[in-house]
Amino acid sequence: MSTLNLQDIPRVKNISKEEFISNYYKPQKPVVIERFIEDWPAYTKWSLDYMKTIAGDKIVPLYDDRPVDYKDGFNDPHARMKMSDYVDLLKSKPTKYRIFLWNILKEIPQLQKDFSYPDLGLKLMKNLPMLFFGGKNSHTFMHYDIDLANIFHFHFEGKKLCILFDQKQNDYLYKIPHSLITREDIDFSNPDFNTWPALKNAKGWKCELNHGEILYMPEGYWHYMKYITPGFSMSLRAIPRRPKNLGKAIYNVLIMRHFDNFMRQIKGQKWIDWKNEQAISRTNKSF
Repeated sequence: MSTLNLQDIPRVKNISKEEFISNYYKPQKPVVIERFIEDWPAYTKWSLDYMKTIAGDKIVPLYDDRPVDYKDGFNDPHARMKMSDYVDLLKSKPTKYRIFLWNILKEIPQLQKDFSYPDLGLKLMKNLPMLFFGGKNSHTFMHYDIDLANIFHFHFEGKKLCILFDQKQNDYLYKIPHSLITREDIDFSNPDFNTWPALKNAKGWKCELNHGEILYMPEGYWHYMKYITPGFSMSLRAIPRRPKNLGKAIYNVLIMRHFDNFMRQIKGQKWIDWKNEQAISRTNKSF
C-alpha cells in the first residue's frame, strides 16, 4: 500500500478558548478535540436512527463519486431519496451516495436545540450549520472550501478518515485550475505514486474521527474524507481572518466560480478535459 507523508493530527481531551487561539488558530494547525461536546443533547441523541425518526419524510439530495461533467450545475445532486430510505441504505450495505451541505436550520430547525455554538474565539456563522452523511467507504474528493473558512467538523456515529493539506502543498496535489479540487481519479487513501509521483513530496495530516469528536480545519485547508463506517458530521464555520485568504475567498465566490461556469457553457467537456490535463502538466513543471 502506498502511503502519503502524513503526520497524526494532535489530540486534546478538552480545550479553552485561550489554548485554542494560541496553539492552533494562530499557527493555523489542525487539532482533534475529543470530549468538548459531551454535554450537548446531540452527543447522546444524534445517530442515524434518530435522523431517520426526525427527518424520515424529507427528500434529501445525494451525491456520488462520478467525475465532474460539464453539464452538471454547481452542486447539482445525482439522485434524491427519502431520508428514511437513505438511512436504511446506509445501514444495509456500502453505498457511494453521500449528503453534503444539508442546512439544519432550513430542513429540521428543531435540531438546533441539540447543540450550541462553541466559544473558541472565532465568530461562527450561525445561519450555516451543515450536515454531511456517507456510507461505508464513500468519500469526498480532495478539495478546499470556496470561502476558505475556519471549519469545526463534529462527527457522529461510526468512524471517518480525514486527510488534510495546507495551501503550501498545492504544487504537489494535481490541483485542477479554476477550481477547488484535485484530480478526481486520485485515491488519497491509497495513492498510486507511479501515476501521481508529485504526491510523494506533499506533507499533510491525518486522523480518524469518532463519535462526538471535533476536527478543527484551519483556513483554506484541503480535506479528503472517507467514511470507514456509515455516519454523519456537522460543520460550523468562521470566515477567514487572514487578508490573503479573505481576498481569495472573495475572488472564488465573485469571479472564479462564474468564470468556470461560463467556460463550461462555451466549451463543454473540452473545458473539463483541458483542466484535467493542466492539473498534470502544471504539477509536473512545479516539482
